[in-house]
Amino acid sequence: MEKSVGVPTVSGLKSSMISYALGLGGGLLYSLATAIFGSGLIGGLLGAGLAGATIKGTRGEIIATVLGFQSVVGAMSSASASTNTSNSRGVM
Repeated sequence: MEKSVGVPTVSGLKSSMISYALGLGGGLLYSLATAIFGSGLIGGLLGAGLAGATIKGTRGEIIATVLGFQSVVGAMSSASASTNTSNSRGVM
């Protein structure tokens, strides 16, 4: 059984910092791609695909998965917010 909590090591710290830096890079690529292609479903798909394809390996797959999840949650939140504001207007 592997320990879930332990003493931090230099190699563990290095690996975590690399993951963090790759996450920043993937987020930057996603942000740039959605600025170019739009932030809708197609723009989010292209942005996540570009970020995931640029960052190779398992980390790239994780970045693409998280960005895809984020795109759907963001779109649903925007849709929910727009219906709530239109329903809350009072009659003058």
